[in-house]
Parts: sequence; C-alpha cells; structure tokens
Amino acid sequence: MPPDPPGAVADGPSRHLDLIAEMMAAFARSQDVLATLRLGLVRAVERLEAEAGSLFLLESDGSLHCRAAVGPVNVVGLRLAPGTGIVWRTIDSNWPQRVADTGRDPDFAPTVDDATGFVTRSILCAPLTAGAERLGAIELFNKRGGQPFSESDLGLLQALAASAALAMINARLLAELTEQEAMQRDLDLAAEIQRAMLPPPQGADSPVHGINRPARRVSGDFYEIVPLPDGRIAFAIGDVSGKGMKAALLMARIASLFRCLVKREAGPGRVLAAIESELHETRLVGTFVTMIAGLLDPARGRVVLANAGHEPPVLYHRGGFVEIAEGMPPLGIDPRLFDNGVPETVVDLDGGALYLFTDGLTEARGLVGGVMLGAEGVLGLLAAFAAMPAAERLETVLHALGGAVSLGDDVTLMVVEDRLRPPSGPAQRMFPARPEALAAIRSAVAVAVAGLGAAAGAVEACVLAVDEACQNIIRHAYKGGEGDIVLHVAREGDDIVIQLMDFAAPVDPDKIVSRSLEDVRPGGLGTHLMRSVMDKVGFRPPPAGVGNLLEMVKRIGAS
Repeated sequence: MPPDPPGAVADGPSRHLDLIAEMMAAFARSQDVLATLRLGLVRAVERLEAEAGSLFLLESDGSLHCRAAVGPVNVVGLRLAPGTGIVWRTIDSNWPQRVADTGRDPDFAPTVDDATGFVTRSILCAPLTAGAERLGAIELFNKRGGQPFSESDLGLLQALAASAALAMINARLLAELTEQEAMQRDLDLAAEIQRAMLPPPQGADSPVHGINRPARRVSGDFYEIVPLPDGRIAFAIGDVSGKGMKAALLMARIASLFRCLVKREAGPGRVLAAIESELHETRLVGTFVTMIAGLLDPARGRVVLANAGHEPPVLYHRGGFVEIAEGMPPLGIDPRLFDNGVPETVVDLDGGALYLFTDGLTEARGLVGGVMLGAEGVLGLLAAFAAMPAAERLETVLHALGGAVSLGDDVTLMVVEDRLRPPSGPAQRMFPARPEALAAIRSAVAVAVAGLGAAAGAVEACVLAVDEACQNIIRHAYKGGEGDIVLHVAREGDDIVIQLMDFAAPVDPDKIVSRSLEDVRPGGLGTHLMRSVMDKVGFRPPPAGVGNLLEMVKRIGAS
C-alpha cells in the first residue's frame, strides 16, 4: 500500500482528538454501553467518510454476532461462523486490518454482498480487545470518493475500539457488582428472616435449649421451642435443602406452620403430616425438608417424637447413648408416603438428655486436627461436656468445631432434658484462658471439691494444682492468645478426679517432664508442683475437637 500523502498522519490525530475525547466521555458516563457503541459507530462512519460500518461481538461459541450497523444495508443480527471474513482475521490475530482492495484479499467473504447487493471495495477493521480478552471488532466499508482508508483513519478506529472495549469491560464489571450487591441484599434479608424466626435464648431453668451456626451467612437449618398453655413444650429441628433466600423463605414458612399447628394438632406425628400436606400444595420444585417434631411433658419426663427423614436423635442416659432410629422419608418428596400419617415414638428421659442435631454436626471438622467428627466424634463431645449446664454445653460443643471455615454445612443442635429427675454428677464449666479468669477458676474448684466431701487440705491441693495447670495452658498451649479451658470436677469412689480440656494444638506428653528442684532457673517447676500435691497427673486421649485433656487425681479416702 503506498504511503499516505505528506502531512496526513501528522494532521490526523489533531483533527480526531475531539471525537476520541467525545466518545471516551460518552463511554464513561453511559448506562447503556451497547447504545453508546452504536453512537460511536455512527460517529466513526461520519468522521472517516465511510459508506457503511458494523459492530461484531464475539459469542461464547466462537461465532460473531452483528450488534450494530450503519449504511444502506441493515445486517444487525447477522452471525458469522468462526473463521469467516476479514473481521474474524482481525479478532483472531488481535491486529487491525486495512484492506485497500477486497478482491485481492483471500479472507474476504462476499456472502453478504451476494445477499444484499452491497459492493465492498475496501475495509478498515479494528479489534475490540481488553488485555488478553477479545470481545469483537469494529468494521468500516468503502471510503467515499473511492480513496482507500489511510493510516490515520486506522489510528482513529483503533483509539475508538480501545475505548469501546474498556467501556464494555467496565460495564460487565458494573453489572457483576450490581448482581453481587443484589445477592448480598438478598442474603442480608434472608439472614434477618432467619434470626427473627429462631427462638430467643431460653432461661437456665428451661429443659429445652437449641443453638444454630450457619456455615455461611444464611442457614438452611432451623429449630423451634414453643411452650404450650398446659405446661408441655413443643419443639422441632429441621434442615431445608438448598441455601440462600430460597431456603430461608421455606424455613420461615415451615417454622410458622409448626408454631401454628402445635397449638391445635394432637401430636407431633399429625403436625408433620399437616406440614407435608401444606408443602405439597405450594412447595418449590427440587426442595425437601428433613424434620423432627417433638412434645415434652416436663411433669412426666416423657417425650413424644415424630421423625421425617432427619438424623436420628440420641438419648444420653447413665453414661451411654441410645439412638432413636424410627422415622419416615423427608417432607416434600412424595405426599403419598404420608397417607397414613407419621409414626410417633415415646421416649422416657429418666434423668437423661435427648440430643437432636442436623447432619452438619457429624460432617463438621474439629477445631483441633481438622478431622471430620462423624457420629462417634459427636457422641464423644456430647459425653465430654455432659455435666455442663445445657445452654453452655451446646455452646462448648460448637466451640470445639472452631469457626465457620470448619463447617461444610449448617449446624443446629438441641437438647431436651429431664428436669424432674436431674442426674447428680460432676461439676463442669468453661472459662476463658486468660490470667484474669484464674480467680474464678480457683473459686469453682474449691466449691466443687469441698462439695464432694474433701477436707480442707485436699481442697487446697486441688486448687493449687489446677491454678498451676491453667497457667501452663494459658502460657504454653495458647501462648497468650485467645482460647478456653473446660474444668471438670467429679468424685469417683475415694478419688477427686479433675480434668482440664483446652482447644489448643495437641502437646507431646513425653516432652513434659519435671525439672529437678536443684535447678534454680526461673519457671519450669509447674509439673513438679502438680505431681507433688496430687496423687496422679497425666494426659488422656481427648474427644474429637479437643486439643488436650489433662487429668489429675486426689485421693481423699472414704466418706
């Protein structure tokens, strides 16, 4: 191609700067990028004195789609297969094209000319590219007057194409941000709905407690606690399939149905059957609910349960667990399965505690070790903290799971206790692992050990040993960071047994040895002190999710 006439290139930018600035400003403030692209195409055709122009965008399947056209022939909607025409070469090579004579270009595709009667003599084409992403191309046809397009013409088209590509990327990012903000608003609303629907914390004297921890912002789990006028307490736990707003709305609907139905239906089996009937009328396709409904009679220590596809509850009684395995399929699967209602199971608590939980608990990973709990790990945690007050017990179990990063699914846990025949057993509490909590720990040990029949000397020894052990946990296990200590005090025959559990990294017991008293270096005598005032001191295998379990025994003799 012969060079441009002298001065053409030098004069080009100055006479095109106004158009470049105009279109950059238009793209910057545009809320409809495609409309602005069409305007840019019109202005480019006018300024460069072309007979026609078109804007092609690259589709996900590799084809080109004409989204705007200027000139005597309207080709908007035209689709070109991959590899077709000079416009495809421009995009594929990511390089602008200036073709003075299309008849001599082997990539020229005369299909459109043949179909419309338009005669394409020359082409100017610039790619729409942002970084490594190829978006399409702007193509102009036939310079008026029969002259070929110049290098300065190509420079202007490249500048407009670069500005247009940037505007397209910005518009996409804005659309994604807007969608994310809308999704966040939905999640915020869903979380607000969920918080509003969950029961408030129950008083310490309540026999029924529950706790919920979402794996993410919004949970598909729910639980309900509804005191009835006759003194009985209705309760429920459920897991809605799915996440986000859809699950939250279904959860809210089921919770509302439960609260309404328990006040008029005869028992939990009929309540679940009625909920199934309601769900069948308006349920969302692809959703289902696993759910347990229960009714506690505190005056008799008796629970009536009905289970629709949920994790089997377990009864902790006299140091062991019994699984309550009877049940039906989940709600929302097939209403015909519930034609005969939902069978009910009667459970006599007999001083025990009934636990209900969602599958997120068994699938959770412990704070220490990161190993999935599984059913055995869950039962181990429940047994380890069984002597705690109910609400604190549930908090401690979830504390052993760590943060939401350890949860693959939402976790909900409930406990239903027999307050008519409460078990007599050890004292158990959780304290923050901070120096300022040591006074409260010492006081709790003194009260518990004295209450178990120990003499003053034994009480003092236990307090001294626990204080030293807790200081070691604070300084060495948690290294001064945040953490918690679980204190467990019990009497086993003639022995006071004290256990301290933490959630720090496991220690190697073989590396913890008493230092000689002749070694007068500061610190390091804590282990010697504990062993000198207690009869036994040693580490035991901790339950899943617990870092370390230190056990100390003080023999106090027969009562």
